[in-house]
Amino acid sequence: MSQDASAIPDIQSSIDTRHIAIDKVGIKDIKHPVCVSDRSGREQYTIANFNMYVNLPHNFKGTHMSRFVEILNEHEYEITVQSFKTMLKEMIKRLEAQSGHIEMTFTYFVRKTAPKSEVKSLLDYEVTFIGEVTEEESPDISVKVVVPVTSLCPCSKEISRYGAHNQRSHVTVNAKTNGFLWIEDLIDMVESQASSQLYGLLKRPDEKHVTEHAYENPKFVEDMVRDVAAKLNSDERVASYVIESENFESIHNHSAYAMITNNKQD
Repeated sequence: MSQDASAIPDIQSSIDTRHIAIDKVGIKDIKHPVCVSDRSGREQYTIANFNMYVNLPHNFKGTHMSRFVEILNEHEYEITVQSFKTMLKEMIKRLEAQSGHIEMTFTYFVRKTAPKSEVKSLLDYEVTFIGEVTEEESPDISVKVVVPVTSLCPCSKEISRYGAHNQRSHVTVNAKTNGFLWIEDLIDMVESQASSQLYGLLKRPDEKHVTEHAYENPKFVEDMVRDVAAKLNSDERVASYVIESENFESIHNHSAYAMITNNKQD
């Protein structure tokens, strides 16, 4: 004979006497299918990792972890940018919280054309939608994209008789927008400022081109973040941003790093 659910003690809702509020409590690294539209008009179906948190007032012992999973599963396969915003509002309502935070990280593919052979291939990027919401305010959404590029050292080019050392770099842009901005738009802004962009597939004429292009466009890690910042500053759709560049040095056992933040509305 099954027990009535209302008769089972709800420990999470019991009173906590330590009087210490918790800023974020919830679940991390839960996978769920999502659908994202790209600039070409196609829809990409992929798997996202979700982190979902709410605040917990000092007088509650715990939150109801199962409700986070329920919210995800109620959307089945149709988690989109719009339903992402809806989930934020649902989350603080269902968990009776004053504030909430969701991160949705997924692999996003862009079809790229090689510069000389024009052969087409896919390149993968890591994208994260980050949402914050409170009871009083509308959801605040930012988009974070990790863009892999090539950087070539200006100093090495200047002092070396034979070529210059280069490396793969990750440029990360976390941007809040004033209006609609495609993921590809952010990627384009970063790749246009690199020594060279990357491609999934290159033929020999393409390899020659990208190698020589990188040599003609040397960039320190400082140059990279400044040039990308200048690009974002000139785009009215971008309200604020954090730019990070990490160069995985090819002649050192460490990385070079730089960061710029700017709230254009201040």
